[in-house]
Amino acid sequence: MDRKSIKEDGILEQYLLGELSEKEAMEVTAILDEDAALRAYFENLEADFEHLAFENAIEPDAAVKTKLLKVATTAEQATISLATKKKSSFNFPIAASIAACLLLSSIWLYTNWKNAETNVDSLQNKTSDLEQRIERLEGDLAGTKKQFQEINQPSMTKLVLKGNAVSPNSVAVAYVDHTAKRVLLDPQGLSQLDQDHDYQLWADVEGEMINMGVISSEDALIAMTYIEHAESLNITIEPKGGNDHPTVERLISNVYL
Repeated sequence: MDRKSIKEDGILEQYLLGELSEKEAMEVTAILDEDAALRAYFENLEADFEHLAFENAIEPDAAVKTKLLKVATTAEQATISLATKKKSSFNFPIAASIAACLLLSSIWLYTNWKNAETNVDSLQNKTSDLEQRIERLEGDLAGTKKQFQEINQPSMTKLVLKGNAVSPNSVAVAYVDHTAKRVLLDPQGLSQLDQDHDYQLWADVEGEMINMGVISSEDALIAMTYIEHAESLNITIEPKGGNDHPTVERLISNVYL
């Protein structure tokens, strides 16, 4: 091993990074001690490596940086101890610093990649949720349009059922089509009941009250049972789920056909 091969074959770089065997490193150390010009060249190379390492370092998050600097310090102390045992002049602290900077950069890049991956997943979920909401709105709009067309048919009769003293603020609208034999009810104006009661619609046929169905408060327009020869429509308050006969004292509204 001579001065020319050490300088031109990259041996000094390997020596700086601690990649030579103990025997090779000792030979390089001896040559550097004897050759002042080569030693000066090595010191410049060492400074360039250190400058390059810190110039290209990527600033990590504070928490990551703190933890990894502890690891780097431990590694540096271990390499110094190892270098002392080998009785050589390897610049292991510089190598450890370079490795630590590369490690910090790698973890910073990995963390940002994972964050980006999470953001993409979140965006995809939000997009899927938005698409489902749009589909529901389109379905609701189509249903509303169809109902609007139905209640505006020439054969439809509109009947307003206003609340009496039992429920003075209530109002419902019934749409009766005797040709198509259909009854639609808009219950949105009925006063809110407690969880133990429901409204129920009845048809009066020659003095007999016939059940037309329990009135759901969740829908804007409900299809009720059409009853032939009904003389009036009547709304009562009944136990939850409806009753097989009307509670007359809880009649809140009626309208004649």
